[in-house]
Amino acid sequence: MTNKNDSYFMKLTRKQVDQQVGDFTAACRREGVKATHQRMEILRELAGTTEHPDAETVYTRVRQRIPAISLDTVYRTLRLLEKKGVISRVSSRQDRARFDANMDHHHHFVCEACGRIVDFNSTALDDFRPPPEVAALGRVDSVHVELRGRCRTCKRAAGRRS
Repeated sequence: MTNKNDSYFMKLTRKQVDQQVGDFTAACRREGVKATHQRMEILRELAGTTEHPDAETVYTRVRQRIPAISLDTVYRTLRLLEKKGVISRVSSRQDRARFDANMDHHHHFVCEACGRIVDFNSTALDDFRPPPEVAALGRVDSVHVELRGRCRTCKRAAGRRS
């Protein structure tokens, strides 16, 4: 949950969600991939949340709208969306892969206690440049910054237990 004072947290607008679904539909047409109702609903579910859900959560939510959808369809669709660059996989130390439909440049805060992942913007982090030593390893195409710690909720809960 974001606080109204946390203006650096990101949330996609309905217009952005619709744009992303439209972009995916157009990309499917260009590449000869079927833009099925199930695929669109899976993408719409991901694009409409800032929670970075895992496949099982996406399945549970989409199943409320499409009862006949299978978990296998959700997994295959998530792999397809990731392969086409429409969503990204977000790292988590939990067992399950988590997904992010926000493809705008942004960073992540990951709570080590509850696993919550929150998008945020930071001009200071946007200006990060890989050190020259990295050039010996290969070409850097993008930089994704992930900060780990404890979210406010978990920090407060730990304080109450102390």
